[in-house]
Amino acid sequence: MRLIRRLYDWVLQWAETPYGPAALFILAFLESSLFPVPPDVLLIALVLGSQTKAFRFALNCSMGSVLGGLVGYGIGYLLWRSGVDQFFFAYVPGFTPEVFRTVVAQYDEWGFWIIFTAGFTPIPYKVFTISSGVVEMNILMFTLASFVGRSARFFLVAWLLWKFGAPIKTFIDRYFNWLSIGFTILLVGGFVLIKYAM
Repeated sequence: MRLIRRLYDWVLQWAETPYGPAALFILAFLESSLFPVPPDVLLIALVLGSQTKAFRFALNCSMGSVLGGLVGYGIGYLLWRSGVDQFFFAYVPGFTPEVFRTVVAQYDEWGFWIIFTAGFTPIPYKVFTISSGVVEMNILMFTLASFVGRSARFFLVAWLLWKFGAPIKTFIDRYFNWLSIGFTILLVGGFVLIKYAM
């Protein structure tokens, strides 16, 4: 945990430099397949530093994350069965054989929704990007679900900070998990309602 905390503090330091937006893109890219610190922490710091650029930062973060997700997909599709799985199980926090098996078992039933949910909620997204490649999920569906889920997450954070400023940061930090899960339930429920009402 001390290592994770040091990484967290190191990420936040980039917000104080001119390279913050580039660091945000790279962080979002790496977090989708390897890095343990979510890009939200740097996104929040950057938006609080310049609220007028909130949505530009959110788009930057979304694009980096989706492109990184495609790299994760490629790792699963091309390299997983060559032994790279043992590296991830040993060195990537939250990536265990049990979690991986559970995720893979859900693809046939949930498809698009499992990627959307992983992209929007605090569930480790990297597990799902790599798993998608392993099960050979349709790459267009994967990309669309990733873009919708990740964009919804990062634009929601940016909008809250743009609208309410610094006071909302404490609220987001404390309740982000519940907020994202609640939003996912409402969104999925809405699609289910549309499906059965039409």
